[in-house]
Amino acid sequence: MAHTELNLAVKKLIIESLDLEDISPEEIIDDEPLFIDGLGLDSIDALELGLAIKKQYGVKIDANSEGTKQHFASVASLCAFIASHEPA
Repeated sequence: MAHTELNLAVKKLIIESLDLEDISPEEIIDDEPLFIDGLGLDSIDALELGLAIKKQYGVKIDANSEGTKQHFASVASLCAFIASHEPA
């Protein structure tokens, strides 16, 4: 999947899985933080988003992994994580 297509798909997944009705994919900045600042997501949102990513892309994000916080830092980091796990 092309980089820009994946970014748009992940943004739509965030909006749909977290019921963010008052925001569009275009309003989510790729390197803006998803938590606290930026979108202001919380730990419950992280769990829901992790499940949605697993269901959509077959990529499991380990909740206890040191890198998990980095994967969820922004749309760009989530896309990089998903792309690194896609079959070639």
